[in-house]
Amino acid sequence: MKLQSLIDRAIQFPSITVAVAAAEDEDVLEAVQEALRRRLSRFLLYGDKEKIIEIINAKFPHLINKGDVQIIHALTNQEAAEKAVKAVHLNEANVLMKGNVQTAVILKAILNKEYGLRTGNILSHVAVFEIPDFERLLFITDAAMNLYPDLGQKVQIIENAVAIARSVGVNWPTVAPIAAVEVVNPSMQATLDAAALSQMNRREQITNCLIDGPLALDNAVSSLSAEQKGIKSEVAGRADILLVPTIEVGNALYKSLTYFAKAKVGGVIAGAKAPIVLTSRADSAESKLYSLALAICSTKH
Repeated sequence: MKLQSLIDRAIQFPSITVAVAAAEDEDVLEAVQEALRRRLSRFLLYGDKEKIIEIINAKFPHLINKGDVQIIHALTNQEAAEKAVKAVHLNEANVLMKGNVQTAVILKAILNKEYGLRTGNILSHVAVFEIPDFERLLFITDAAMNLYPDLGQKVQIIENAVAIARSVGVNWPTVAPIAAVEVVNPSMQATLDAAALSQMNRREQITNCLIDGPLALDNAVSSLSAEQKGIKSEVAGRADILLVPTIEVGNALYKSLTYFAKAKVGGVIAGAKAPIVLTSRADSAESKLYSLALAICSTKH
């Protein structure tokens, strides 16, 4: 399964509008151009109108006459973030996308009590990777939002990731709570949480997926490793979703896959009123496009 399949699936969802906060960024506008070429969505571009038009004229001249693009001026990045979030809050847009603005600025608008996008659920980051020589897409959560989630937060993080995986066709995802070992160790909180999550899944307190853990990374993704260690599990070696115990683990794993394994990636923030594309400013236009397609797919889930 390739990340291209996300784009193919996203095309099937008509009438999607994306609000982009601080759109004066070449990679963002390149992703916008490619999304328009593939007829994925319409766009509301919030930011410095003069700078946006300047970049468009220099790099993407075909965008300026597109009827599916509207540019709305904002004096500051903070104003652009507020306007983009309000557009989603008022159902004028279906997806929020971060442009050339600091994460803290857009998160402040997202969490605003009057016009923000909170639902009462935890917000968490879900990344999906296409890894060379690996036979399936791999989801990793949470590498960007929650620092040291407790058991209750991990339940919601799993539920968010399962919803995203199901939205792209993984109808019964397998979930591996990752630890340093694959046995319960009272001195290692990650293993205790993993065992509790597995039991909650068996008792249908967490549904629409199959959870088993603790599992170390190798036996979560490699059937050979699981077999060599004598692990008998429907998840071991076949995990679709890796639940990491802390943000440091998630961040290191995320960047190892992109920098060392040359994996392709898309990611969204789930758990809000609408999907949020919160890519790094260092992410490529291709990654932003995959993230946008993932967000569009998840609007109906």
